[in-house]
Amino acid sequence: KKGANLIAVRVDNSLQPNNRWYSGSGIYRHVWLNIAEPVHIAQWGTYITTPFVDSTSATVLVHTSIENNLSVSKNIVLRSVVKNSSGKEIATIETPVSLPPSGKTDIEQNIKISTPILWSIEDPSLYTLQSFIKEGKKTDDNMNSSFGIRKIEFDANEGFFLNGKHIKMNGVCLHSDAGCLGVAVPKQAWIRRLQLLKEMGCNAIRTAHNPPDPDFLDLCDQMGFLVMDEAFDEWEIAKGQVQYSYHTLFKENAQKDLLSMIHRDRNHPSIVIWSAGNEVLDQGKDRGVEVLKNLLETFHKEDPTRPVTVANDRIADVDYPAKIAFLDLQDIVGYNYVGRWLNRRELYYSIDKQEHPGWKMIGTENGAIQGVRGEYTLPTDKKGPRRQSRGSHYNSSMINAEQLWKFTAVHNYVTGDFMWTGIDHLGEAHWPNKSSNSGVIDLCGFPKDGYYFYQSQWTTEPMVHGFPHWNWAGREGQVIPIVAYTNCDSVELFVNGKSFGSKSAVFPQQGNSGGNNKFAHPFVTATTSDLHLSWDVPYEPGTLKFIGTKNGKTVTEEIHTTSKPAAILLSADQKDINADAWDIANVTVEIVDENGWVVPDADNLITFKVEGEGTLAGTDNGDPQEKTAMNSNKRKAFNGLAFAVIRSTEKSGSIHIAANAENLKGAVLEITSHRGGNLVLRVNDFK
Repeated sequence: KKGANLIAVRVDNSLQPNNRWYSGSGIYRHVWLNIAEPVHIAQWGTYITTPFVDSTSATVLVHTSIENNLSVSKNIVLRSVVKNSSGKEIATIETPVSLPPSGKTDIEQNIKISTPILWSIEDPSLYTLQSFIKEGKKTDDNMNSSFGIRKIEFDANEGFFLNGKHIKMNGVCLHSDAGCLGVAVPKQAWIRRLQLLKEMGCNAIRTAHNPPDPDFLDLCDQMGFLVMDEAFDEWEIAKGQVQYSYHTLFKENAQKDLLSMIHRDRNHPSIVIWSAGNEVLDQGKDRGVEVLKNLLETFHKEDPTRPVTVANDRIADVDYPAKIAFLDLQDIVGYNYVGRWLNRRELYYSIDKQEHPGWKMIGTENGAIQGVRGEYTLPTDKKGPRRQSRGSHYNSSMINAEQLWKFTAVHNYVTGDFMWTGIDHLGEAHWPNKSSNSGVIDLCGFPKDGYYFYQSQWTTEPMVHGFPHWNWAGREGQVIPIVAYTNCDSVELFVNGKSFGSKSAVFPQQGNSGGNNKFAHPFVTATTSDLHLSWDVPYEPGTLKFIGTKNGKTVTEEIHTTSKPAAILLSADQKDINADAWDIANVTVEIVDENGWVVPDADNLITFKVEGEGTLAGTDNGDPQEKTAMNSNKRKAFNGLAFAVIRSTEKSGSIHIAANAENLKGAVLEITSHRGGNLVLRVNDFK
């Protein structure tokens, strides 16, 4: 209304806990106020699909919902303009529309695009649709919508195709927090994390277990990730882990929430699958079949272009199995922990594929190589410094993941797999842990050894990664298992210059090509059927050197026995940030010896000091049992590493970061903050 207006938002999250993982509290994503004329494009009122796509042309189908809040009819023109990623206008269409009073009108427009650049994992090219409501020469409203031109197909026997190309979904599940930043996550935090996943070879992400931040989906569009967008963790039946979770709201709010999610997200080209729920107990009840029917009706009506799955965790459960009718309804049947049940530990999806050949199948959640970064338990240790997940040892913790990947990789009908998880997350932990250690990247964004296993299977650029560390004082002469992940044809291990032999893992092995005992590529003799290499080496201080060879190209990695900690090293993912009180620099802290090598068991207490136009947003070290407050300026290193996040203010200038520890040479880092771009308004800006 005219004059002074007061907008107030009250958040009541007093009935805690309300989730099985850390969900945060308050307003932790961007909030904005849309001010529009009475005749305007509805909230999330553009829906863009690409029903026909090839390399020569594409049809862009645009549905636009226009609201007329006036008590009289209006004659307007809807003008839609398509621009390519360079901002060049490549297509325009104008449609005259007669709007009845006090209502909503949906307009359909077909736009032809010649020689489109298709959105793909390798080249995630985006277009912009500019929508204008014109009344004579006056523009009543306008809106920009990003979209991609691409074609998706799912086949019961051959899996997933993007633009006609077969792609295995090499996926991870992600929760929405970013460690010490909680769930109010600046975009740069996700950029860094998604870049790490991309370098690992990950091409797909499942948003567990709720609609993600729109900024996150924008990044997936821009960086080329396939997304499974998930709606609910509970339906009508409580899981019992927390009292005030979504089951208390489902009947009243589920359809409204689902509509909001679909309308908000359906223009994102990265989203290729919807998930209606995660491990819902309703899957074993007749009522659950009816609930799923209602959800599917909404999904298919509001977006018929994408399939819908459910992350089912009881497909072959002995006591409480999912109803076959429940599974039959799903466009793609989702499997959580497919190797969990009885003889499926070895046979995985094959039993259901034989009994239900028409099912399309995907691994919605399966175990990754879990553990705590830098912690190593030897088979001879009764009590290690910290047991890895479920008490596994570092030289055997990968076996289950290897077996599952072998099956997934060579069976095309398995669309892909989303491992639990890509990155450690807050919550879902038991005291004294504050966070899960299920990820292959820790809370700080530091890769664990398991990260390199997936890199060895999902990438082609020659790489080799060896572990554990080589600091075993007092264990001289004891046999230490040495493990390497690699995509090389062979790796030779040297200990202090002495060779311990060359070993090879080959997967998938090539068959004859062009004749008996003839091969398309040079034949490599494997020394193991595992997907990792291992050596047993009596410990002696010095240097481990791994030399990997692939197609005549050599890569090396060295692991050194270090001396005592001597200094701190600081490095940042970006040295220039925006002065918007929201942009960040992620700072890696290393404790090194006199040679500059990271000391793998260093736990020095570091004190941070930030001066200038920046603040210390948080610190961490990746230790699930760390108790220090996440905004503390003091943080112990954990296995040689620590982490700090620097946030800008709204003023341009220099930011000076100093890190010091007793008996260590300190370190300083300079970051520059620049004013520019759009200022993000925060709650305390409104006074």
